[in-house]
Amino acid sequence: MAEQQKNTQNNQQNNKKEPDMNQLRKVRREKLSELQASGKNPFVITKYDVTHHASDILERYEELEGQKVTLAGRVMQKRVMGKASFCNVLDQTGNIQSYVARDSIGEEEYKDFKKLDIGDIVGLEGEVFKTKTGEISIHASAVKLLSKSLQILPEKYHGLTNTDMRYRQRYVDLIMNMESRDTFIKRSKIISAIRRYLDGQGFLEVETPMLVSNAGGAAARPFETHFNALDEDFKLRISLELYLKRLIVGGLERVYEIGRVFRNEGLDTRHNPEFTLMELYQAYTDYNGMMDLTESLYRHVAQEVLGTTTIVYNDVEMDLGKPFERITMVDAVKKYADVDWNDVETLEQARELADKFHIEYEERHKKGDILSLFFEEFAEEHLIQPTFVMDHPIEISPLTKKKPNDPEYVERFEFFMNGWEMANAYSELNDPIDQRERFKAQEELLAQGDEEANTTDEDFLNALEIGMPPTGGIGFGIDRMCMLLTDSAAIRDVLLFPTMKSIPNRD
Repeated sequence: MAEQQKNTQNNQQNNKKEPDMNQLRKVRREKLSELQASGKNPFVITKYDVTHHASDILERYEELEGQKVTLAGRVMQKRVMGKASFCNVLDQTGNIQSYVARDSIGEEEYKDFKKLDIGDIVGLEGEVFKTKTGEISIHASAVKLLSKSLQILPEKYHGLTNTDMRYRQRYVDLIMNMESRDTFIKRSKIISAIRRYLDGQGFLEVETPMLVSNAGGAAARPFETHFNALDEDFKLRISLELYLKRLIVGGLERVYEIGRVFRNEGLDTRHNPEFTLMELYQAYTDYNGMMDLTESLYRHVAQEVLGTTTIVYNDVEMDLGKPFERITMVDAVKKYADVDWNDVETLEQARELADKFHIEYEERHKKGDILSLFFEEFAEEHLIQPTFVMDHPIEISPLTKKKPNDPEYVERFEFFMNGWEMANAYSELNDPIDQRERFKAQEELLAQGDEEANTTDEDFLNALEIGMPPTGGIGFGIDRMCMLLTDSAAIRDVLLFPTMKSIPNRD
């Protein structure tokens, strides 16, 4: 009974809050109506000339003191004190204070200023000065309302703390949480740094189709759609690989693409069905060349964006300045599971080991698949410092060149940091006859129920028959890279608009 009374009281309190918020929104709409009636409708304004941003003024005060500036942004705080007031304005670069006096902007304008709401967007004109307390500010000579905010922002001292709402209403998150804004500014710098590095290495940035008839190049389940104009089913790409290799065949020796790919899989802290992938391909090199490039690229980006090659994620320090460790998958399993896969000769032996170590496997899994399962179970979590895990079993690598001295394995590596796979690279398979056989094996897996298996791509095989030079290729997960370099806990924290379950419409 007591619990029921408590719930009733809580409901009553919530019901009291809701009309208050509705009333506040109503007041804002009334203010807008008054502005429109008096010929001051802010929504008819089309431009405002901005000369400086907040960071310009704060960083260049000695140069700008006493000079006239114009700045625009959102009112985040306002303190009205009779004939003179203060307000704080937020623009893309940060906050700055403005001193607003009736005698400086005029009596009518000062009345309008006092009616401003938190969240309104204004233009400020005035001189740069320091207050008696030493705060760099703008002494306003004019304040112009540029856009009226009709919603109520979260309480400023606590920001937008509801995680779900931060992801759904990123526009509010960017206003209220400077850490979030800094993360996305840093993400943009990371991608720009990648482009500058690759452009400097002679790579060409290209674009390949997102809508494809055959979604290959990765072990993933695609999204499917129907193209009405052609009356054909298409898929959203799961990888960039097969089209970029076609360009290598065509004679473009170094190519890369940074773009969205789509995989019909679950959501968790490191997975989103729509994410950013960067793949590059370089003719006349192999997976060793890709390891060298990865080390150089990661160091370059960290140094340019963070100013250091030592990064800290979740209080764990990782050093990009030292040579990255290189270990084979077989040696990693031996090191962390104390199982020597060199002694495993048959599928039956592999299954016996899996049963002994409680590793779940499927009937279709071969010896190499089970090795990969051992690696995932026992080794991955230990790979905190930058590590290349090399020489994967052929069963899990349908697009990779075999090791010449050991055809059960291929020239492939995965790059790990913080226990996460950060990149995947090959010496690319350029033998069209071998590639057809690999596709055939993938088709058999598909028939056995593996929804992530590849299907035969005849046009790609035709390209290989034209002739592809020896090539090294790699795919980087841009979002995970951004997570590490911004110390972000979840992939949704580095995606401006992550995939979310729809909220049902309420009648």
